[in-house]
Amino acid sequence: MTVSSLTLLVVIGLVAGVLSGVFGIGGGVVIVPALIYLAGFTQHLATGTSLAVLLPPVGLAAVIEYYRQGQVNFGAALVLAVTATIGAWLGALVADRLSGPTLRLAFGVFVTVLGLSLIVGAFRRLAWL
Repeated sequence: MTVSSLTLLVVIGLVAGVLSGVFGIGGGVVIVPALIYLAGFTQHLATGTSLAVLLPPVGLAAVIEYYRQGQVNFGAALVLAVTATIGAWLGALVADRLSGPTLRLAFGVFVTVLGLSLIVGAFRRLAWL
């Protein structure tokens, strides 16, 4: 690993960590696209690497702070963790059967629909629509 690639990974990690702490996002929305477009990873390699990254550090650090503020429901978290584990396994099975470009297109559509939904919802709450 070169110094420049290490530096790029450090920047991607810091940005993803901050956004994860603020918005609860990081992997699919920040790390995966950054690894593909900035670090030259394939779609599948970026997705697998992102999943490996998010297991302990982001979750643990953010959960401790949210817990200190009384903002963690451990019962709900347990149910979500178990079902997300099953869902992640099923999703990986599906992703492994798709080509890289197809997976990238599906991801782009997902993020676009999610973004538009958030924007419309925000406008409604601001009474602009």
